[in-house]
Amino acid sequence: MSTTPVVTVLGAGSWGTALALHAARRGLRTRLWTRSVEHFELMRRERRNARYLPDFPFPDNLEASADQAAALADAALVILAIPSHALRTSLLAVREVQAELADPPLYLVAAKGVEVDTLATMAEVVAQTLPPAHARRMAVLGGPSFAAEVARGLPTAVVIASHERAVAEQIQHMLGGDGVRAYVTEDVVGVELGGAFKNVIALGAGVCDGAGLGQNARAALITRGLAEIGRLCHALGAHPATLSGLAGLGDLVLTCTGGLSRNRRVGLALGQGQQLDAILKEMGMVAEGVNNTLSAHRLARRERVEMPITAMMHAILYEGISVRTAVDALMQRDLKAERD
Repeated sequence: MSTTPVVTVLGAGSWGTALALHAARRGLRTRLWTRSVEHFELMRRERRNARYLPDFPFPDNLEASADQAAALADAALVILAIPSHALRTSLLAVREVQAELADPPLYLVAAKGVEVDTLATMAEVVAQTLPPAHARRMAVLGGPSFAAEVARGLPTAVVIASHERAVAEQIQHMLGGDGVRAYVTEDVVGVELGGAFKNVIALGAGVCDGAGLGQNARAALITRGLAEIGRLCHALGAHPATLSGLAGLGDLVLTCTGGLSRNRRVGLALGQGQQLDAILKEMGMVAEGVNNTLSAHRLARRERVEMPITAMMHAILYEGISVRTAVDALMQRDLKAERD
């Protein structure tokens, strides 16, 4: 029997597939699970994920699976790449398979989001869903990392956050290398919230570009967006330095300016006058910023934190306000100092 560790990736979208390809490139036995039997059969037959990352053939040490119990068997690391809105339900099934294990695997949360109804972060969802012995072996992943570039092996820097430093360092050594440089931190909430709420600002940056508001507007929006994310993260216990690092500024700049950003693409189309439902249907992929806007707006109200760009995006997405009206309202706010 092989002694090479097994990495199981739950979620065969573009991000999960990219992480599976990277783990396989690291020489780890890798399993990529999808809940869709049809999707599994397609990946098994073609030895690639034609639906999301068609240009990257699967190496021999990467296998697709639709059987969650088989995919999880003997896993040393379970990467949770399921969209944030579906993570809780998926973890209930994981718990049934894993609960009796005497030696739980490591868990790495790769989803970026906050639940809309509970306002729980993904780490909190894991803690509320998995047994305590499992939840203690959990870390979250952040940083600027487009799936296609990770799949291609292009240089990428990420940050792994865990309340247990040893857990973060174990995952760091498993995944660091072959194009990925991994850093560690204990600021779980900062990495999570930075990764989730930059998607909201990326929607706004796309709106600016789609509406032809210019590069000055985009630069201002990114800068002020980081400021308001920082205010909310600070209120929720994040370390300020995290927001100036990979999970904050790094991920924000990439998502607001990169051509591969799904959230920016949604914003571009909104700025050009298209309707949200039609945009999402045409994309066929999840843009986390749409739900993250609801979560951020609700958290800001609960914590009494001023987040005007988030409020603008909430008005565009959920209140039926036009882009021009929302932007005008943002620009006409009361004058103030840059730093209070």
